[in-house]
Amino acid sequence: MRLPSFFSKKRGERRTGLPAWGSLGEALYYAVLLAAGLVIGGLMLTGVAVPEWRINNRFVEVSGRLVGKGVARHTTVDLFGARRQAWRPAVLVEYPVNGELVQSWNTAGLAETSSRREVAVGLLAEQELGQTVPCWYDPDQVTTVVLKRGYSWWFWLLTLLLPGALVAFGGSGLLHAAGGWGRSEERQAAEVWAVLQRLARPLAEADGYPTIPACDNLVNSPGTVLRFRLPTESPEAWTVLGSGLFAGLWNAVVVVLAIGAGFDVAGGRIDWWLLGLLAPFSLVGLLAIWLFLRRVLLVTAIGPSHLEISDHPLRPGGCYDVLLSQAGSVAFRRLELVLELEEQATYRQGTDVRTERQVVWREVVRRWNRVEPLPGTPFEAEVQVRVPLRAMHSFHSTHNAVSWRLVLRGQPERWPALVRVFPVVIFPASEAVAAGASPAVSHKRHEVAS
Repeated sequence: MRLPSFFSKKRGERRTGLPAWGSLGEALYYAVLLAAGLVIGGLMLTGVAVPEWRINNRFVEVSGRLVGKGVARHTTVDLFGARRQAWRPAVLVEYPVNGELVQSWNTAGLAETSSRREVAVGLLAEQELGQTVPCWYDPDQVTTVVLKRGYSWWFWLLTLLLPGALVAFGGSGLLHAAGGWGRSEERQAAEVWAVLQRLARPLAEADGYPTIPACDNLVNSPGTVLRFRLPTESPEAWTVLGSGLFAGLWNAVVVVLAIGAGFDVAGGRIDWWLLGLLAPFSLVGLLAIWLFLRRVLLVTAIGPSHLEISDHPLRPGGCYDVLLSQAGSVAFRRLELVLELEEQATYRQGTDVRTERQVVWREVVRRWNRVEPLPGTPFEAEVQVRVPLRAMHSFHSTHNAVSWRLVLRGQPERWPALVRVFPVVIFPASEAVAAGASPAVSHKRHEVAS
């Protein structure tokens, strides 16, 4: 008897999975996640969200009178089978419904459940028999009455986040598994890549120079001394944004857990599982806040970097004035301005799309040692950048790119290293330079009106 084959093809030492079996297993996994999200969401909605909404929108408000009080006992069983007694104060409310008086016990709105009976009894001392209180009753079941209205916003947040994430993840995965039913991973990857290529915005090209990126976004900012101010690509900005988002989202979860633990402690209960979970979460949250504040302090202490250039786009063999301005009050052990050529290749390896970048040529334009800016005055230096006569022009296509850039690197005192990138575009050499003539030196300055 021949057993079903779980593998359809063998390519060297690698076997490709049978599409039907793989899609079935993936679909079952995502279906379980989707079902869990729907069940949890349904329980949360029917258990808390919908009753709260009905209390605040459908219950009828009347004036009631306290005619009795007592203590309600609740017995709970934990995961290990141990029984625990919990106590909660309760009052007997009398209120009119369609001309008749109705009495009903109520425990909501008085206090949280306490593990000690004397705490619940002490809270009843605040309730005086015979006093008039506002109350709301259910028109569909008049014996259901509450003494307090409002929304548990933190629970609504959990209702939306946890089941919503499971439903979104499971639903999208189930659609993906259904779309890939009976198709190999290679075919799916090729189809996704084709869709991404159609949706991707083509890079703008310079007029008359196909495959050379346009430099319109690099010359739309005039400089204060030289003609253009180059835009900055700083990895530090993305680091600050990422650390800030992580710190905010993580500490939002910590706040929700802390609110729940605070309600338990105020009611005389101690949930050791929740406190044990809250301790490491709080530690990670504090560490995330510290890293975010450290990044913000680093960016503000070092200050912005500006680079102005006398002309743009550049040409092979040309010489250009560059003005560097480094603000901030941090002293640098070393600062250097470098002209770099980076090559980029995008290729497919199996079902993966990989992008490799490599700096293939580098030349130090200028290096400064022991830079100590004066208070309130940025460090400024004007240098000349010479593009090599046989330099490859900028190039960009679907799978390959050749990019030029000016990179400012520095090593501050007691701070991490500084990296600021200023992209530039190099056009092909003019006919005179290509024929061997001496390149012209550009010294164009931007006149600033006083």
